[in-house]
Amino acid sequence: MAPQLPLEVASAPKLDDDGHPQRTGNLWTCVAHIITAVIGCGVLALSWSVAQLGWVAGPIAMVCFAFVTYISAFLLSHCYRSHGSEKMQRNYSYMDAVRIHLGRKHTWLCGLLQYLNLYGIGIAYTITTATCMRAIKRANCYHREGRDAPCDSNGEHFYMLLFGAAQLMLSFIPNFHKMAWLSVVAAIMSFAYSTIGLGLGLAKTIGDGTVKGNIAGVAMATPMQKVWRVAQAIGDIAFAYPYTIVLLEIQDTLRSPPPESETMQKGNVIAVLATTFFYLCVGCFGYSAFGNAAPGNLLTGFGFYEPYWLIDFANACIVLHLLGGYQMFSQQIFTFADRCFAASFPNSAFVNRSYPIKILPWRRGGGGGGGAGRYEVNLQRVCFRTVYVASTTGLALVFPYFNEVLGVLGALVFWPLAIYLPVEMYCVQRRISPWTPRWAALQAFSVVCFVVGTFAFVGSVEGVIRKRLG
Repeated sequence: MAPQLPLEVASAPKLDDDGHPQRTGNLWTCVAHIITAVIGCGVLALSWSVAQLGWVAGPIAMVCFAFVTYISAFLLSHCYRSHGSEKMQRNYSYMDAVRIHLGRKHTWLCGLLQYLNLYGIGIAYTITTATCMRAIKRANCYHREGRDAPCDSNGEHFYMLLFGAAQLMLSFIPNFHKMAWLSVVAAIMSFAYSTIGLGLGLAKTIGDGTVKGNIAGVAMATPMQKVWRVAQAIGDIAFAYPYTIVLLEIQDTLRSPPPESETMQKGNVIAVLATTFFYLCVGCFGYSAFGNAAPGNLLTGFGFYEPYWLIDFANACIVLHLLGGYQMFSQQIFTFADRCFAASFPNSAFVNRSYPIKILPWRRGGGGGGGAGRYEVNLQRVCFRTVYVASTTGLALVFPYFNEVLGVLGALVFWPLAIYLPVEMYCVQRRISPWTPRWAALQAFSVVCFVVGTFAFVGSVEGVIRKRLG
């Protein structure tokens, strides 16, 4: 029998030739990460979006965004390794890829928009979670007291603080490579509540015996108001789909061989098909059930009242999913901050030193950190991540909007991060010459998406201003 290694050596993380954690991800962990990143609170607004667009434009818009998302992911996945060589330098993050392929100016643009969007997602997830937890309380109240009972309790602030406390605990997960279990749980939860939303919409449609809604969608008082609503609906759909800002981080978890790009391509196909199926079903069956009265949030707008326990379970699944989704996006900011502090203060013990804390006192081990039953505490991480979670929670308390926030976030980053930068990096990486047919097709794709994204952004900002003013 082989000798037993010391506990701290046996359980220490393995490193690859570049000094990074060894990649062990496969196709299914890749799909789980993507679904966790894609199917979030945006799915809850899709019925409302279809209601604004109508029966023709609504489903077409979702299919178009699915196609655009796949093309964007296809282009970006080829930029994980520089110059198309499997032995060349890896780009561990979106910003690394932009810096290598496009230079410093584009990197600053990418970083500004990317981290602004990631930070905004943290705020949106905090708002959504509080809304779902409040909906659970209201559903139980309506079940006991009746639908006309005064059950509109004001508990959102407490639930936001509770969610912030949970995120503060989860934010001490060391890095993205340690999150596979959380992504799997979150992906299962996303399928669960999407399926429940689909089932409730289908059951209500069958029970009513009619398909509600119309070709043009919700009628507005003036044509301009209709234009703004359509723009906001497109912004909400744009928020629901793209995951390019975390694609390279997901790809960096995949083992090789086979080449990471090959596994990523398969994962993209599976994940986009799965999410589009659920998006179409949830959006369309929600619209058919409620017609032009479709709520802004399908499971918390109380279009459904019974069975109350199923509504509770669906909202609980959303909360569990967003617990993981928040970390999926925030870990990118945490990693960037860790690198910046380490580069700026290489000799600082506050930044670079870790202190092992025994969290399972009944386990025996050596004095080294990283063993079973131990956690490495870094003071810089504790301070930065605490401030980050506290700030997202605080802003959610101040601006507790849902549809409007989703629309602005989705439209703001749709073209620059999901379209423009992937197209430009792919042209550089594949050495596509200007004015060739391939280059012209990619640029036309980019221009069309720019027009759509600008239209959605302007309309979503108008919605936020209108909401804020009354």
